[in-house]
Amino acid sequence: MRVAIIGAGWAGMAAAVKATEDGHHVTIFEAAHAIGGRARALAAKPAKTLPDGSLAPLDNGQHILIGAYTETLALMRLVGLSPETALLNLPMTLRFPDGRGLQFAAWPTPLDALGGILQARGWTLADKWSLLRAALGWQFRGFACAASLSVADLCQRLTPKIKAELIDPLCVSALNTPPEQASAQVFLRVMRDALFGVQAGSRLLLPRVDLSALFPDAAARWLLERGGQLRLGQRIDALHKQAQQWRVQAELFDAVLLATPAPHAAQILSTADMPAPHAEQVRHWVESARALQHEAIATVYAWAPQASLPIAMLALRSSTQHPAQFVFDRGQLGGPAGLLAFVVSAARGERATLQAQVLAQGLEQLGLALQAVQTVVEKRATFACTPGLQRPPPTIAPGLLACGDYVAGPYPATLEGAVRSGRAVVALLNGDENHAGSVKIQP
Repeated sequence: MRVAIIGAGWAGMAAAVKATEDGHHVTIFEAAHAIGGRARALAAKPAKTLPDGSLAPLDNGQHILIGAYTETLALMRLVGLSPETALLNLPMTLRFPDGRGLQFAAWPTPLDALGGILQARGWTLADKWSLLRAALGWQFRGFACAASLSVADLCQRLTPKIKAELIDPLCVSALNTPPEQASAQVFLRVMRDALFGVQAGSRLLLPRVDLSALFPDAAARWLLERGGQLRLGQRIDALHKQAQQWRVQAELFDAVLLATPAPHAAQILSTADMPAPHAEQVRHWVESARALQHEAIATVYAWAPQASLPIAMLALRSSTQHPAQFVFDRGQLGGPAGLLAFVVSAARGERATLQAQVLAQGLEQLGLALQAVQTVVEKRATFACTPGLQRPPPTIAPGLLACGDYVAGPYPATLEGAVRSGRAVVALLNGDENHAGSVKIQP
């Protein structure tokens, strides 16, 4: 089939690779002049100049992967990348600047989590027992719970220290939604896969290259070498049904995959020329996409001479006045020495305010007088992953499907969720509904 993919983010590129693997002819339309969507290198040329004169290539936000991101890691290998080279591999770590917190042991899964809990610094026996008891209960119940439960409801019997130093940062980093509002069902799915589902699934994988080089650029080269087409700077705002095909601009395609953010997909479909049998189905899809609430993520890049963290990523004690949950040492991740990246998930407030608060937090918690380099705020970084949320389905109409981290699926808005969605939607396009939820990447 001739397949048009609208959007060149991680979901769109993953779908394009899968469709090409399956023998389809792919054309990707991307409104921007860069690929990667919300996980890409900033397009500034030249790179940002730091106060000491060194150059600092920056990303559109700081991302991490974990060992449970099996589809993403396999896809990286397929397009010619080495995760072992591109990613710094660390044990799951939630250490704070004072040395307290959790670090998993170098043991097989799931004993690594058990060892980390038993050896955690600053936790009392009561803290550790409350977490072990809860984890055993989650495992006994198959990591399932009522769809109406929030993460705060799920964890109400844990001690305050475990909530503050483990559950809250894990929840906000994985779901980008505060525990009081976050879906316990999705949280448990992430915990299951990270802690019990995949050997070494809990490992932290921190990018040592910019996010464009981490996957999208290599995927684009792979596609072009196999006859795919990539058209940048071409925004698609309308679709037209023509007999059994779809017209995108002046070209006809057998199928269209919408791989844009939910608001743009809804905008395209609201003006689409749809035949009567499918108009109602499309209308419902648009309503569900527009009903999604979104959360912001802010990344504050800051610099100080000789600034260095004891490890590449530290957890921070966050509050209303000190909003960052994590800080990354970009000097340990292939960037210039002295450059730190502070991440504020579920960010609230204006850019200038967030930046000032984070600089004050760096001084208080790290003892560093930092200079702001750049603050990136992605206002619609993720959907709010709330209990019982009804996400739009992947199938919209015959030959018209959607993929993205917001499309119905078991994962929150993560790189792995986007990749799995992109590959699963091609399985649906091929009529393989049985394998759409568990697409495997051929070596």
